[in-house]
Order: sequence, then structure tokens, then C-alpha cells
Amino acid sequence: MKYHLITLGCQMNLSDSERVISVLDKAGYTWTDNEEEAGMIGILACSVRQKAIDKVYSRIYKWNKWKNHKNLITFISGCILPDDHEKFLKLFDITFQMKDLPKLPEMISRYGVTTPVHLKAGIDPHNENIEEFWNVKPSYQSDFEAFIPIQNGCDKFCSFCAVPFTRGREVSRPSKDILAEVALLVSQGYKSITLLGQNVNSYGLDKKGEEITFSELLREVGELGNRMNKEFWVYFTSPHPRDMTDEVIEVISQYPVLAKQIHLPMQSGDDKVLIRMNRKHNMEKYRQIVHSIRRILPEATLFTDIIVGFTGETKEQFENSRKAMEEFQFNMAYTAMYSPRPGATSHRWEDDVPLEEKKRRLHELTEELRKHNRIYNHNLLGKTVRVLVRGEDRKEGFLSALTEGKLIVRFPAENEDLTGKFADVKITSASDFSLEGELVKVEELV
Repeated sequence: MKYHLITLGCQMNLSDSERVISVLDKAGYTWTDNEEEAGMIGILACSVRQKAIDKVYSRIYKWNKWKNHKNLITFISGCILPDDHEKFLKLFDITFQMKDLPKLPEMISRYGVTTPVHLKAGIDPHNENIEEFWNVKPSYQSDFEAFIPIQNGCDKFCSFCAVPFTRGREVSRPSKDILAEVALLVSQGYKSITLLGQNVNSYGLDKKGEEITFSELLREVGELGNRMNKEFWVYFTSPHPRDMTDEVIEVISQYPVLAKQIHLPMQSGDDKVLIRMNRKHNMEKYRQIVHSIRRILPEATLFTDIIVGFTGETKEQFENSRKAMEEFQFNMAYTAMYSPRPGATSHRWEDDVPLEEKKRRLHELTEELRKHNRIYNHNLLGKTVRVLVRGEDRKEGFLSALTEGKLIVRFPAENEDLTGKFADVKITSASDFSLEGELVKVEELV
């Protein structure tokens, strides 16, 4: 039987999809890019944004109509709120939590003999048996970039966030397994590795005395890089300001393989809004972390997440977010308009910022980001930067690459064999959100 899988949401869902593909391939099913010829279609959903859930409904209604003239099995998993999960029970043939992935072939074989298959009607908050899922060898979808989950779930309970209700409480993956996967990938020639978790810098806190801390995990990765003598970059996402320490930043500064790029979600630049968000950090704490990054890792790029139009956010409170963006001069900010999610605490509160005002605030932050990016990028003119080539650019005749700090660089090249290799590029022009240059040389450590 041929199958097709659609993945929505963040890098964690992308990482999960690699394990889903591995399980289905091992069970004898065959991947197809064409969902219309598939006998089985799955989707990894994301309840964090309403738009992503709307896509799920659009797809399943279409697929269920196809069942009028063809045999088709549908399944769903991923990051799903309990309310959404209950509705999907009636729409999909198979629903399961990601920790139960190893049982998926059995569920498929039982389908049609019994009723539609659902292991549990709710979300398990304790992530029991999650290690069975982690033990599934992923089918990596790139031969030079990879994602490695180091934990699952979240204990922070931000009032706007669905994750504790979709993935349960924090559980850390054994460090020996993480390090073994890093070593395997590097030995196979991978150049970019991202450690994934909803709260990576609280890694190990759920197993005090039994596991190492996040800074110690990074140090072990750095030491592994020194021993293997290969060029690769290791990233992590996402940390929480509450658990971010100078020790983490100092470890990154000590090892070449630990990428000099920090993604530090701020969410709002106003202390009162942060309290309503239950973020458990204030702007002074955030400011101290940024100062430490600038002092210890002056070459690092800084990314963030910001929500505009959160319940009750006044124009003055939004202005504090704009001022924070001006102060910290982020290299990238993933900004989003607030949308209530059923199950999250803030869903009970009135969504009182009009959509047009949210759009205006989003635009204003984008322009602020654009202004600082323009200055930063223009300062790179004439300099030679190390990049990892990722493939063809949208501009014909050009390849697209990322710097260690995840800045986009394009350069003219006819040789697509450069994809997945490191190269040096001299920057010749700069725009607000990308750079352009010319190839200087391609060089790899062996």
C-alpha cells in the first residue's frame, strides 16, 4: 500500500515525521508524493495556531469524500489539544499519540476488522512510554541537516500556549542516546544538527541526580566535536528565559561546533503582559540574558518570538514591545498575532484587541526588525562569511545558503553538487532580510 504524510507546525513535528516514515517504511508501506494515489494518508497536526487546525479540517473533509469511490485509511497524530482530539476521533480512521507510534502498524492491520482505531480518547500528561518512540530510528529527510529531540512536553504553562496540553509534562531523553545520535550523524557527514525541545534549557531537571544538565549536555556535544575533528554546527531550540544561564552561553563560546546563534523567545516587551502570559520572567531578566550574550558571544546572532495583540494588550504595552525590539536589535523575530486556543488559560479571556489593530502592530514590529536588519547586513558588505549551502535559490542561477548565525545568503553557482557543503562567500550586496555574494572557495574538514 502507498502512503502519504503531511506535516504541519514546528521543527518538532518535522522530527516526529521522520520517525513516522521510518515505522511505515519498515512495515512495508511505500511513500508517494501524490496523495491522490495513496491508499493511506496521515497528517501530523498542530493545535498551537488555529490556522493549522483549519488546514486539518479542510484536508480530512476532502479525504473522506474520496472514500465514496476508493479505499482509503486516514490517520492523525502530532501536537493536538484535547478538544481538537475529541473532534478528530469522529473524522479520522486512526488517531494516536506520538509516543504510541511503534504500535501504528498494528493499528493499521486491525483497521477494517474492528471499528476505527483509537488507543486513548485523551492526551497522556505523563508521557509514559515516550522512550519507545525515541528508540525508533528516524528516516532523515536530508543528508546534511538533522533534528534530534532531547525532551518532550513542557511544565511552564504559559497562559496562551497549548503545548502542555498537547505533549504533556517535560520528559528528558537519555543523554547517552542523544550523544550517540549526534555521533552517528556526524560520522555520516551531517553538517547541521538541531537539538529540539519545548524547553531545551530545562533539560535534565525532571531527572535530577540521574541526568546531566543542559549546559553539561552541550559541553559533551562540544567535546565530541573536538574528538571527531569534523566541521558541523549544532543548534538548539527553544530555550526559556527563566532557565537560561550564563553557563550555557559560556559553554557555547568554548566549542567551535556549537553554533553562535541564540533563539530566545521574548513574547512581549511589557512586564504586565508577561505576567498575564505566565511567562515567569520579566524584562529585566531578559535584558540580563541579552547582555550576557553580547558580552560572552559578541559574534552571535539573536532570534526571538513575539506575540502581538495578546488579551488586554494596550497600545502603551505594545509600544514597550517595539522599544524592546529597538533595544535588542534582533536579527530575526518570528512575530504572530494572538489567537486563543481551547484548553489554554487565556482562551477563557476576551480576545479584545481588534484584528485590524493586531495587523497594524504586526506590521510595525516587522518594520522595526527590517530597520535593524538593514544596518546589520550592510555591515557585512565586503566580508567573507562561512555558509552551509542548502540548495537552489528562487533566483535562477543562484544557490541559497545559511551562515552559522542562520542569515540567508545567495550566490551565483552552476554546480548544484555544492548542496550540503560548507563554502566561503564574499558579501557583495545586502538587503533587509538576505545577503548576496560571490563564491570564494569550498572547503571541508575531514
